[in-house]
Amino acid sequence: MLADYPALGLFILLTIAFPVAAMALAWLFRPKPKAAEDHEKFLTYECGVDTRGKTWIRFKVNYFLYALVFLAFDVEVLFLYPWAVKFQVLGAFAFIEMIIFIGILLIGLWYAWKEGALEWY
Repeated sequence: MLADYPALGLFILLTIAFPVAAMALAWLFRPKPKAAEDHEKFLTYECGVDTRGKTWIRFKVNYFLYALVFLAFDVEVLFLYPWAVKFQVLGAFAFIEMIIFIGILLIGLWYAWKEGALEWY
């Protein structure tokens, strides 16, 4: 059991070192502004095209709610895959648990629908 700890320590060290190294390299090789108040730095840039008109506008919250509901249900579907792979081995108890889980998901979907989180306009 103690033999597993060095591998775990190496994994944690790499987990911390990789993002820190990526951030350090990005900082090292980034273009440095020549002037303190470089006008180009503050321009809004989107898809290679300069924006026209007012760029700081409000978006409807429904778009973000729609994305969050999609993300939540997408992650929950990931729990269904391992269960479906081992369905025959798990038995009736796991089947009942999955029915309850899907019921909870349907209640969440019903609530999101009732609150208007799925309306796109």
